[in-house]
Amino acid sequence: MSSIHVPEPDERKPGILRFVLAALPLVIFAALALIFWSQLNSGKDVSEIPSALIGTKAPKLDLPPLEGAATPSGQPVPALTDAAIKGKLTLVNIWASWCVPCRQEHPIILQLSKDPRLTVVGINYKDRNDNALRFLGELGNPFTAIGVDPAGKAAIDWGVYGIPESYLVGADGTILYKRVGPFDERALREGLTPAIEKALAGS
Repeated sequence: MSSIHVPEPDERKPGILRFVLAALPLVIFAALALIFWSQLNSGKDVSEIPSALIGTKAPKLDLPPLEGAATPSGQPVPALTDAAIKGKLTLVNIWASWCVPCRQEHPIILQLSKDPRLTVVGINYKDRNDNALRFLGELGNPFTAIGVDPAGKAAIDWGVYGIPESYLVGADGTILYKRVGPFDERALREGLTPAIEKALAGS
């Protein structure tokens, strides 16, 4: 008469380990899905990504100009340096001619450039000069200064996630607000405009 073999604890371990390893990807996926779902249902604008730079001094600006760019009066657009934004409430917009959302938000950037309370400058990101000039020639130039960033080094300094991105910098050089993605009317109403008004009230 044969006896029933009861596995020793050591014999059961490989089976349990295989089960845990097989289930691990499913557990990780479920956790990520839960995080994503909670973000979507939080009521927060996911474009308003917090930045470690908010409340700190803006990174140094010393970028070469976009050669050939001109102001509406025909004057060359200067390079983007610290001097271009010093003492001014400034919107720094990171853009490129190949960026479709940049094209979509450009009318709003033009609108903001007409606000006398605000200086609007641009960082042209990983672009070709001729394409950038064609973009501005077609859609208009809202920038009082433009710096070219062909290798994306300045964008790294600013903590850019993806373009377009915009930063509101106070007259004292402190980053006050960050927008990831294109501006729309809601972002202006609920994000940038209150940040501008708060900065002006504080000054």
